[in-house]
Amino acid sequence: MDTTTTGTDAADVRALSERWARAERTADTAELDALTTDDYTVVGPVGFMLTKQQTLDRYRSDTFVTHDLTYDEVDVRVYGDAAVSIGVHTQRADFQGNPVDGRFRSTHIAVRDGGTWRLAGMHLSAIGGPPPFTPRTDTAGEEGS
Repeated sequence: MDTTTTGTDAADVRALSERWARAERTADTAELDALTTDDYTVVGPVGFMLTKQQTLDRYRSDTFVTHDLTYDEVDVRVYGDAAVSIGVHTQRADFQGNPVDGRFRSTHIAVRDGGTWRLAGMHLSAIGGPPPFTPRTDTAGEEGS
């Protein structure tokens, strides 16, 4: 299978990721809706999954507030009408009023849909260990620990 890492398609996929990051920073749900496929799915840094509707609703309800977000160090590989971009996602954000800041390796999956590149999925993994907001599972302080 031929892959492309440069050229118009790769540039278009990079531009898609830039538009996505801007829409996340500004909570632009109309833009996020337009940039994603109907079956768009996010796998978060601690393994949770969000559908497109859940992703949009968290902004509409102010449950998730992004203060700053960058997506850089991006490498794009194009496979015909599909593409994978891997980069570094750095965010300052709150979920239900609690900080969820972090630095993540992020994989974006894009598909060409009617001639337009759209995000079909995303996966985030914490860089350097679990994010600080990961639920604790230790039993420190309990008898017998």
